[in-house]
Amino acid sequence: MAGVEGQVALVTGAGRGIGRVTAELMAARGARVMAVSRSENELQTLGLDYVVADLAKPEDCARAVKETQDRLGPVTILVCNHGIGSAHERVFWEQNPAVWRESMGINLDGPFFLSQLVVKDMINLGYGRMVFTSSTAGQVAEYAGSAYNSSKHGLLGLMRSVAQDAARHGVTSNAVLPGWVRTTMSETSAETEAKERGITTKQVWEERAALSPAGRVVTPREVAEVIAFLASEEASGLNGEAITVALGSLS
Repeated sequence: MAGVEGQVALVTGAGRGIGRVTAELMAARGARVMAVSRSENELQTLGLDYVVADLAKPEDCARAVKETQDRLGPVTILVCNHGIGSAHERVFWEQNPAVWRESMGINLDGPFFLSQLVVKDMINLGYGRMVFTSSTAGQVAEYAGSAYNSSKHGLLGLMRSVAQDAARHGVTSNAVLPGWVRTTMSETSAETEAKERGITTKQVWEERAALSPAGRVVTPREVAEVIAFLASEEASGLNGEAITVALGSLS
């Protein structure tokens, strides 16, 4: 299996959680990985090439891509995994417009800018893989999460647009939709929910685990494995797909 060996992969949100495991996994399988995050402290411990960037800003997206090209070569794999969660959101009629704009900037605008920037390399090479991390909330909206829900729904629209436009050039575009995964972002949401409901964080995670027929939540590694497959040569037949990774749960 050729997998991702020898490919240049730009992985965002690589400082922690799913993105970090994905970056490590793809590097272990022979990809030349550029890890991108806003936190240099987290990136420094990865042992991989990295760029510190705020991917809500077009200029930072351009810098991340340019540094990848200069240091590693043309980008053939883009994993858009960075994002902001919904723990700080309110019901939509009380939603702060600044929260809406921030979520759209990070969760949707950044992937759009990055996709535009790297697709030129892919078209020139006649090969490319794009993988976007959406969420089960990208298909079934969660309560009091209008900005997050909308951005993750929009990300699927972007993914499918790329899939239509770039397919004739040997480029595929797909998404993973994780359910509950034990990451820093979801821990924050669990703590917020526990405080609002007057229960413990442990109880929140027990409830989340119970949503799945398997009785547990997904691990970052399980999501990373699906991302790595979609980024591989062997996934050439998959394009425009949104793959749920939630152990049979819808959330």
